[in-house]
Amino acid sequence: MKDLVIFGAGDIAELAHVYFTQDSPRRVVAFTVDAAYRQAETVMGLPLVPFEELPARFPPDRHDAFVALSYAKVNRLRAEKCAALRALGYRLASYVSSRATVFGDLSVGDNAFILEDNTIQPFVRIGNNVTLWSGNHIGHHSVIEDDVFIASHVVVSGGVRIGQGCFIGVNATLRDHITLGPRCVVGAGALLLADAEAEGVYMGQATERARVPSSRLRGI
Repeated sequence: MKDLVIFGAGDIAELAHVYFTQDSPRRVVAFTVDAAYRQAETVMGLPLVPFEELPARFPPDRHDAFVALSYAKVNRLRAEKCAALRALGYRLASYVSSRATVFGDLSVGDNAFILEDNTIQPFVRIGNNVTLWSGNHIGHHSVIEDDVFIASHVVVSGGVRIGQGCFIGVNATLRDHITLGPRCVVGAGALLLADAEAEGVYMGQATERARVPSSRLRGI
């Protein structure tokens, strides 16, 4: 198995280093970012290489890569960096936590980042460049297309299709057998009961502050 280079130098890149190092057979040997965004020589004690120099210093015939970026620009930035690395000949690694509940028939694409306590039921298909943060339920026969980011404690019921580039926020719920078109944004705590057309934005309702301050509460 080839050594691994992580694209990114922020919090998600540091987390990816921890997960790959402590819960996979991978050895992380370097980080990389575009030269214009390189603000240090190292990250977590490993070299931070300008992306423009990556093929010469860590060539794709001896290294795989992983893009550790967030959902910026509705996942477009992460998708663009995946495409750039593929074009250079790098194979993109995936991480599936040993503490996730998955079944043997699970289909997962490249550059997946599936963290602990996800429950992924049988017959689920997950595309390329999909992030499942911790604690989600992904129901049977659901399909998650490429370049999707699902935050924590999301409930995806059975037979749901999530289109390319979608973002699903914390504690959102998707009822069974609905389809989300590409690039939808579903905010924290939102409830979807019907199909969503492409580029739809669905925001949950925030809890308002009560008029009574906590110092005047009779009990809690």
